[in-house]
Amino acid sequence: MYLTTEKKQEIFSKHGKSAQDTGSAEGQVALFTYRINHLSQHLKANRHDFATERSLVKLVGKRKSLLDYLKNKDIERYRAIIAELGLRK
Repeated sequence: MYLTTEKKQEIFSKHGKSAQDTGSAEGQVALFTYRINHLSQHLKANRHDFATERSLVKLVGKRKSLLDYLKNKDIERYRAIIAELGLRK
């Protein structure tokens, strides 16, 4: 399994306020980014896995809506998470 409880706690403690703060927008964006990267690697090896492709598109949409919310709510937090995760190039 690629996403264990320990890995989730590590992501949330690094990007959220604490390991138990799973509801923060930054933590959610970081988790979605981790999952998106994993699914992208899977699709490079399995080009015809259309169910995974659909779930990848849905995850990208969720991450985008969370980033839009964060951009409208607090631009500094948005800029910090974008720089930390390296999303915009």
